[in-house]
Amino acid sequence: MKHVILFAVAAALSLTACQKSAEEAEETAQSEGAETTGLKIAYVEMDSLITQYQLYKDYEEELTRKGTNIQSTLAQKQRTLEQHAAAMQKKYESNGFTTRDELERAQNSIQAEQQQLQELADRLQTDFAQEQARVNQEARDSIQAFLRSYNKTKKYDYVLVKAGDNMLIANPKMDITKEVIKGLNKRYKKSRKTAE
Repeated sequence: MKHVILFAVAAALSLTACQKSAEEAEETAQSEGAETTGLKIAYVEMDSLITQYQLYKDYEEELTRKGTNIQSTLAQKQRTLEQHAAAMQKKYESNGFTTRDELERAQNSIQAEQQQLQELADRLQTDFAQEQARVNQEARDSIQAFLRSYNKTKKYDYVLVKAGDNMLIANPKMDITKEVIKGLNKRYKKSRKTAE
């Protein structure tokens, strides 16, 4: 579950955090007569953000609970279907069906149940995927809103996301992860109190 959120949010943040490419920034800086060494760049460790930002923890708990409920519902429906199929098979083996038509109705009933179970599984999976997308969007929006506010005083040209090995070299002095997590959690805690 963490990996789904991690990669979706990391990809989204990577794409939206930097509105210009490094080449465009260099060209702009050179055309304005500035040196490229004047760029102010920072980064945030996505792994740390995922594990320490309370919003992610709450969302992970919520998604895990929903996923477990979906699995339980589908497992229970599957057991019921298997019981019906076993009862039909037992009735067939003991010559309990008096007519061919009665047997066909029972078989059609089992097939209809299988179809309904598949449709339910598809619907629940789609709903769960939409919920994950909503959660990812809310998390990304929350982080971006915080970073816009945070950056009013910090004035970074770029705030990058470091997830896994997408950044081969990063100066630890440019790591603002702890500050960002602290600020995000403070803001999140305040918004939760306001909502209550």
